[in-house]
Amino acid sequence: MFKNQLKIAWRSIKKQPFLNALNTFGLAIGIAGTLLICLYIYDELSYDKMFADAERIHRINVDMKFGGPDRQVSQVSGPMAEAVLNDIPQVESAVRFRPWGTSSLNKTTETNLVLEDRTAFADSTLITVFGLNMIYGNPNKALTEPNTLILTKTAAEKHFPIINAIGQKLILNEGNTYTITGIIEDLPNNSFLADYSVFMSMASHVDNYINWGSHNYNTFIKLKQNTTASDIAEPLAGMMERYLMPYAQQFFPGITKEQFEASGNYVNYSTIPLTDMHLYSHREQDMGVNGDINNIYILGCIALFLILLASINYMNLSTAYSLKRAKEVGIRKTLGSNKNSLVKQFLTESGLITFGAMLIAIVLAIIALPFFNQLGDKSISVPLSNPFFWMVLILSAALLALLSGSYPAFFMSKFKPVKVLKGGGENSTGGSKLRKALVIFQFAVSVFLIVGTLVVSNQLQFMQNKDLGYSKDQVLLVNNMNRLNDQVDSFKEEVMQLAQVSSASLSAYVPTPSYRSDSSYFLEDKLEQESAINMQGWQVDFDYMETLDLTLLSGRTFDSNITTDSTAVIINESALKVTGLDQKAVLGKRIFNGIGEDDISEFTVIGVVKNFHFETMRHEVRPLSLQIGRSTGNLIVKLKSGNFTNTISQIQQLWDTRSPSLPFDYQFMDESFNEVYENERRLGDIFIIFTSLSIFIACLGLFGLAAFNAQKRIKEIGVRKVLGATIGQITYRLSFDFLKLVFIAITIALPVGWFAMNKWLEDFSYRVEIKWWVLVSAAVLAILISLLTVSYQSIKAAIVNPVKSLKTE
Repeated sequence: MFKNQLKIAWRSIKKQPFLNALNTFGLAIGIAGTLLICLYIYDELSYDKMFADAERIHRINVDMKFGGPDRQVSQVSGPMAEAVLNDIPQVESAVRFRPWGTSSLNKTTETNLVLEDRTAFADSTLITVFGLNMIYGNPNKALTEPNTLILTKTAAEKHFPIINAIGQKLILNEGNTYTITGIIEDLPNNSFLADYSVFMSMASHVDNYINWGSHNYNTFIKLKQNTTASDIAEPLAGMMERYLMPYAQQFFPGITKEQFEASGNYVNYSTIPLTDMHLYSHREQDMGVNGDINNIYILGCIALFLILLASINYMNLSTAYSLKRAKEVGIRKTLGSNKNSLVKQFLTESGLITFGAMLIAIVLAIIALPFFNQLGDKSISVPLSNPFFWMVLILSAALLALLSGSYPAFFMSKFKPVKVLKGGGENSTGGSKLRKALVIFQFAVSVFLIVGTLVVSNQLQFMQNKDLGYSKDQVLLVNNMNRLNDQVDSFKEEVMQLAQVSSASLSAYVPTPSYRSDSSYFLEDKLEQESAINMQGWQVDFDYMETLDLTLLSGRTFDSNITTDSTAVIINESALKVTGLDQKAVLGKRIFNGIGEDDISEFTVIGVVKNFHFETMRHEVRPLSLQIGRSTGNLIVKLKSGNFTNTISQIQQLWDTRSPSLPFDYQFMDESFNEVYENERRLGDIFIIFTSLSIFIACLGLFGLAAFNAQKRIKEIGVRKVLGATIGQITYRLSFDFLKLVFIAITIALPVGWFAMNKWLEDFSYRVEIKWWVLVSAAVLAILISLLTVSYQSIKAAIVNPVKSLKTE
């Protein structure tokens, strides 16, 4: 019986090649888009789950407020790991990371340097806590000794055959010599350690700020079996009173926790599971570039919408052409077919089309995958060799066939033989309310996605075009300047002599997000703890403000001719707000750093600079001070308009004469700025692509309903033409019915879209407002798209010869 149904189904499909090609193509597009999004979501959800006992590993975070805005930081103080191990019995082990940025490595017998972008100091427990796969070396001893390091396989192969790498020597940053004690497999792309290639032993790291007052270490703990994070929440919270307050009392004798909190400050320790970090952690000093669970929800909704829209299309297109099969159904029923056998027949046809669409969708997904990977910065592949993948795909296709084919099957099986065989099939077809509801749903989804696309695009444009408070265009950053040692100043001077260079400044501090630490500062007449100003202190040179075009609001900038400017400081507006003084009153005030310590620094405020963004726009601009100091990490070069290629080549020649062994490393500041918002840009691109697919699929559904309506009203159209109706009047009459559905969809979708995108924008401290024109644009675009879709069928029906329309058998 089933074999017979397959034969009949195949014959029926061949009888309507255009209709079924349209059905198959619509389903294939929906399945392919859904498949790509699901693979993306699966990859995002799989982050850090590959580590051994990942469910038992947690990172310690700190939320704090101390003389400045609220901060959420992923780094804690250096002694925290040891204190947790000693005081909390549920903790099995711990490991700390101290990210160190770009480092150079070279053999002791060679001068050519190899740069590794992400390096970090790590405790000797790194291998055992995360269960890393060590190819060579002893995991229990790899990082126990000072001046030892481990490399990933790829990093090691740049220097030695990995089989002979253990025990070899490498010079780190042209300084100390390190011994290779381990080689590990390259870390997975879906890991927070993905970009790290070198780990140096923590025992070799000399840190002058390893105390309870500084938060510089990403600290992970591994809980014992059958222990949860809630079991350690209370003792972890007690670390503040047990250790941090006694440390603070060294500098503020007599201060209590109650006094500290009464001044509006707080320090709260908490944990986050390792497997949640990628999607739920948006903290300062995260070790990797994280995603966002909200984006996963958005993409999940888009995937669901795509498959639903494709399924609705099948229903509408099938029912639109069902009248052509009305007589077939009547004859089958007359010859003895019952309703169940007809339903099975039509579901078999739906199954064939759906499984055919699934195979086409897999091919489309494979073809589109390289572009999609580039778009999402992923390395996803379609797991064709995974049986579970095929099982899920086949079950999903079967459910989709049932969902898509059930309504047309039951719809057509209800045809009454007497009516359809007399040519009255159009009067025996019902379900118009459901079809209209489906079209309303389709366009409501499309309008919602259009609103989302416009809002995301506007936010991206806002971030890229917003006045940052500094000039990022035509600014070149030359990295690793500290490697030039005593030739730094002469290099800067020669660069400034180039014709296309406007100015240049030496400083490791540039206004793009990076690892930095805050310190506590005190005004001369407010030395008590509750008056502390928690802010960053950037060491810059005399040309810094000019090079970045920072705006001075009051006072003066640094002057190399004034010797006292070596102890001068310029603060930003956020720091000024914390002092409680105005722009004029703060000038001349003395500020102290390191109260209660042996080394106290004293500065005099000489100016106030306009706030400029040195972190992402998800965070408010925090207090900052600029100080004259020796910081040679970068050379910031302001270029004049013109051909930059020649100037960069000249700068490289100057570099190569001084450091031929170290590659010339540079980037433009605007490129560095754009990297910060790469996730948002990708989300915007994904939105545009899948919104376009959703609109295209929705248009197929509207096309189907328009065809159905035109076919059903063919005699009405003929009568109207005979009575004098013009083609324009008939077209308007047919189109207006669909526009009503679109208007209903717009009424539903606009408030939902406005609410959802407002929630998304809440993640940004600096954001756009959703203007009225965004909603109007989405509505107008939906109306235009629907008109273009419907007008073809309406005009086609309107120009039919009424003789053919009114002819009866």
